[in-house]
Amino acid sequence: MKKSGSPPKIDAQAATALVSGEHADPFAVLGPQLIDGRWAITALVPGAEAVQAKAPDGEIIATLSPCGAFELFSGWVQGQGRPGAYRLEARRGDARWEFDDPYRFSPILGEYDEYFFSEGTHLRLWEALGAHPVEHEGVRGVRFAVWAPNARRVSVVGDFNAWDGRRHVMRARGATGVWEIFAPGVGEGARYKYEIRGRDGATLPLKADPVGFGSEHPPSTASIVRDLSGRAWGDDEWTARRGALQSAHSPISIYEVHLGSWRRKAEEGGRPLSYWELAHDLVPYAKDMGFTHIELLPVSEHPFDGSWGYQPIGLYAPTIRHGTPGEFRDFVEACHKAELGVILDWVPGHFPTDPHGLGRFDGEALYEHADPREGFHQDWNTLIFNYGRREVANYLIANALYWLREHHIDGLRVDAVASMLYRDYSRAEGQWVPNVHGGRENLEAIAFLKRMNEVVYGDDASVMTAAEESTSWPGVSKPTNQGGLGFGFKWNMGWMNDTLSYMSLDPVHRRHHHHQMTFGLLYAFSENFILPLSHDEVVHGKGSILTKMPGEGFDKFANLRAYYGFMWGHPGKKLLFMGQEFAQGREWNHNAELDWGLLDHGWHSGVQRLVRDLNRLYRETPSLHWGDARAEGFEWIEANASDISVYAWVRKSEPGPPVVMVCNFTPVERPSFRVGVPAAGRWAERLNTDAEVYGGGGRGNLGGVDSQPVAWNGRENSIEITLPPLSALFFELETT
Repeated sequence: MKKSGSPPKIDAQAATALVSGEHADPFAVLGPQLIDGRWAITALVPGAEAVQAKAPDGEIIATLSPCGAFELFSGWVQGQGRPGAYRLEARRGDARWEFDDPYRFSPILGEYDEYFFSEGTHLRLWEALGAHPVEHEGVRGVRFAVWAPNARRVSVVGDFNAWDGRRHVMRARGATGVWEIFAPGVGEGARYKYEIRGRDGATLPLKADPVGFGSEHPPSTASIVRDLSGRAWGDDEWTARRGALQSAHSPISIYEVHLGSWRRKAEEGGRPLSYWELAHDLVPYAKDMGFTHIELLPVSEHPFDGSWGYQPIGLYAPTIRHGTPGEFRDFVEACHKAELGVILDWVPGHFPTDPHGLGRFDGEALYEHADPREGFHQDWNTLIFNYGRREVANYLIANALYWLREHHIDGLRVDAVASMLYRDYSRAEGQWVPNVHGGRENLEAIAFLKRMNEVVYGDDASVMTAAEESTSWPGVSKPTNQGGLGFGFKWNMGWMNDTLSYMSLDPVHRRHHHHQMTFGLLYAFSENFILPLSHDEVVHGKGSILTKMPGEGFDKFANLRAYYGFMWGHPGKKLLFMGQEFAQGREWNHNAELDWGLLDHGWHSGVQRLVRDLNRLYRETPSLHWGDARAEGFEWIEANASDISVYAWVRKSEPGPPVVMVCNFTPVERPSFRVGVPAAGRWAERLNTDAEVYGGGGRGNLGGVDSQPVAWNGRENSIEITLPPLSALFFELETT
């Protein structure tokens, strides 16, 4: 046995590797170790001259001496057994400091975590990876865990260890590629990153946590420890009703919002609103406007404001631009208490190349493909996820569940689905790699999207997913067991392009493009569609929806009102980007708030009032939403009146009376216009976009008209109406 005065002998090569930060397995050397049948404690304590290990009662259990390598200390433990809890006391001159030794603690990750992660089926991945404040073996601290299978060494660094990668070198967990460590004394709010040495020994730029729950304010890039546990939600009533409110046959009208530019605090330098301020201001506004949902442009942490969140790095972190994760949850709960659903734009298609992000995370292509023909997105200069790698697919699918479970999000709108489905998306010949069958379809991405929807809906059928998919891919919103991708809804990009193109024409030319407005009905019931007038239509030089309308002054606003009437009467759920509900005049600017001062002008406030009333009518009238995805809920009355640019149709439902829509897209009033109707009786004029209260000319039908037994449009009965210029009218059959 060693003499008591002789310190434990530490292998010189191991000591050098520890001090230089190159040792891959410090748990094999540091902390309590059995050496030649006797327990010793070894510690790396930069800056110390002397170190002691003390029991909880203050008794010294080991005096650690320098062991030949600068900053490395080792000493024998008094007694025969393995030391229990202890703290290290370090001294340099008159300075003394105490801390718990991170290398005395056992692992936290369990065998099940390792097994499911290796399988790619760890659906609560965020509970295993990331930074979690916990109590471990009687000590409070943070457990850090990160996936880096190609790394030679991984350390967590932060203010708590002077960003010194030697102090908290992590423990490798077998073949999983996961590294973990318990850092005693670290708490919520701590800044941290991962220092990684790649397989070749090179130290990479410090990396933010891929499963971090918080981040610093940009342009700073460190992750922040956030505690997600212990919240008592108060939205049970909402979640119990959510399934019925989000079905394909319920009224869904979505207000799409970029939180950073909806409103700003001018008196405080134009800063964006906080989550709490948005709960106070945005939530009641959206509720008053009659929307059923708020859809948020991505709130996952992102480094560049100008990406609007569509180039995220912190997929598990609500952006700190508006507050903490807890405050974001407060916002979501405020929405639910106001009976508003919350949809997040979710971006599993690509990620930016910022050095602190996911790119070459452990020194090699890990989250992305190594071949740039598969792994680099030419349009956005971003990296594409490798969906064929089970751990990457697991990472993304678990992220979807994370937002739904941990933050009570009601739905996910998946961005840029078309770019995921096709290997040759926006690529020239020779710049893409065919699939195993030689085709252009991205089979791995297709499998990922199907699996994501199966997992999400299998976990909670009351939530919703929607795809921004701009091609004619079949069955986007069909269940996967019927050959579909499994989404709940699909954005109808074709409808948006066709109708906006038509509306931008001078009315004198519309007769030649008449069926751009009817074409969408040829496929309207092939998917569960959302009709989107989104942020994409009011950026990059496209102007606003108002500026797309022809004419000047009164006619421009009349065109817009008629178009909104057409949209709300058309089958499909509704989506309107913020500002368009009051006819924002200029193109959207993410660096400035909306032009709320426009509401002092009658035409703008009239459009706002119209959108509020359209939402109310849509919600309250079964025939306007019951058949949004059912062919039996729609019937043309007049689809071919191209010479006068008039359209008429019936919306029907099982539980309510039918509604007849009539739209006039010329500036010509038609005072005795006859329309065939599906039933005899009085037809109440439920809404007229030309009403004075909306800024129109006030021409209408005095509240309603009685049908006459005059055959018209192939029907036995008809009504004779005043059809104002550039207008949309809703008539509902009155019932006794």
